[in-house]
Amino acid sequence: METVNHLYKRKIYERMLHWKQTKDGKTALLIKGARRVGKSTIAEEFAKREYASYIVVDFANAPQGVWEAVDNIADLDNFFFQLQFIYKVKLEERNSVVIFDEIQKAPLVRQAIKYMVKDHRYDFIETGSLLSIKKNTQNITLPSEETRLTMYPMDYEEFRWALGDKVTIPLLREAFDRRQSLGDQVTRKLLRDFRLYMLIGGMPQAVSTYLDTNNLSEVDQTKREIIDLYSDDFRKIDPSGKVSRLFRAIPSELSKNASRYQAMSVLGRSAENTDMDELLEDMEDSLCVNFAYHANDPSVGLSLHKDKDRYKMFVGDTGLFITLAFWDKDVTENIIYQKLLSDKLSADLGYVYENMVAQMLKACGNELFYYTWPTASGKHNYEIDFLLSRRNKLCPIEVKSSGYKAHASLDEFCKKFSSDILWRYLVYTKDLKKDGEALLVPVFMTMFL
Repeated sequence: METVNHLYKRKIYERMLHWKQTKDGKTALLIKGARRVGKSTIAEEFAKREYASYIVVDFANAPQGVWEAVDNIADLDNFFFQLQFIYKVKLEERNSVVIFDEIQKAPLVRQAIKYMVKDHRYDFIETGSLLSIKKNTQNITLPSEETRLTMYPMDYEEFRWALGDKVTIPLLREAFDRRQSLGDQVTRKLLRDFRLYMLIGGMPQAVSTYLDTNNLSEVDQTKREIIDLYSDDFRKIDPSGKVSRLFRAIPSELSKNASRYQAMSVLGRSAENTDMDELLEDMEDSLCVNFAYHANDPSVGLSLHKDKDRYKMFVGDTGLFITLAFWDKDVTENIIYQKLLSDKLSADLGYVYENMVAQMLKACGNELFYYTWPTASGKHNYEIDFLLSRRNKLCPIEVKSSGYKAHASLDEFCKKFSSDILWRYLVYTKDLKKDGEALLVPVFMTMFL
C-alpha cells in the first residue's frame, strides 16, 4: 500500500526561522542528520512558507545541466542563471532560497558556499548525512560561513502532534514541574500511548505508514527498508562490513547488560589491524547511533573525563532498535511488539527502555554519559545509566523497565558524590512520586529531566 505524503510539525522549524531572521543570509544553513529523519521535507516546507520562490537541487538525482553548471561554479552569475533555466523558477534577490539537497554528493558546491554567501543575493540551505559529508570533503576547503543544525527522529511531542494531540505534553510538563502525581489509571493510559511511540519510533516514514495503515506489520516493513538503507550507507564507507556488523549488534550487546559495548567480541579476529577509532567515529557521525561514554571522574566534569574506550551504543531511533532486535523473525513472532503493547515486557528486555531514554535525552540536546563502579564485595558493579550535568552539578539517572522502585545504585552514587548532586532520578513505568531524595519519573517524562 502506498503511503500518503504527510507533513509533520517539527521543532527544528523554529530554529531555522531564528537563523533566517538573525543571520539574514550571512551564513548558509546546514541541516545534518541520519538518513530519512525528514531533512529534505522540512527544508522544502520552510522554503515554501518563508520565501517568495525557491529551487531544490537534489544532487542525488540532478539533471546533467546542473553538473555542467557546477563545473563552472566560479562564475556565480552564470551558475544562478543556469539553475533558474533548468528548474524554471525565477529567483528574487534577498527573497529566494536555494536548497542543496544531498550536498555531500557535490563537494565543489559545498566549497563555493563561502562565495555564494558573500555574494548575498539569495539564502542557502544544505542538507546531508554528516558521515558522507565528511568523507566527500577531504580535499576541499570547508566553508566557515555555515550555521549547523542537527535533526533527530521525531521526539515524543512531535509524535503526539502527528497523531493530532497537542494537549498531552504541555499537561505532563505542568505535572512534572509541580511534582504532581497523575494517578494509576491515567499513568497506565499514558504508558500505553507511549509504548506505541517506542514501537513505531520517530522516523517520519514509519509514522506515516502507521497513520495510513494502522498496521504494525506494515510499519515494521518500512523500518526494515530504512535499516537496509543504513546498512548500504555503512558499506559504502566501509566495504569490509565491520561498521554494519557493529550497528546490527547493538541490541544483542545491550542485552548482555555489560558495562560497555564489546566491539572486539562482535568483530572477532577481523578487529585486528582495524582502526577502531575511525570506525566508531564514522558511526557517531552517521547520527544513526547514540554513544554514551563512561565518565571516569564524574565529580569534576563529564566531557573532561569521558573514556573513549568505554562506551555503550544505542540506536538513534528506538522503533528501528526494536526491528533490529528481532531482525530474523517476522513481526507476528516479534515478542517485543506483543509484550510492549500489553505491558508484559520481561526484565531481560529492559534494554529497550534504556535505548528509549538515551534517544529522548539526546533529542533534548544532552550528551550521554554513564558511570560504573564495583560493589563492596567486588562481585558486581553498581551502574548509573545516565548522568546529566545541570548548574555545575550532577543529576544521576537509573532506568528500570518495570515499576520496581529499588534504586541501590542511585543511593550509593549519591553517597559517593554527595556534594555534587543536584537531583536524582529513577526512570520507570509507574506514576510520578518522591521516594526519599529520589524522584521516581514515568518514562514518558524523560524529556523534562
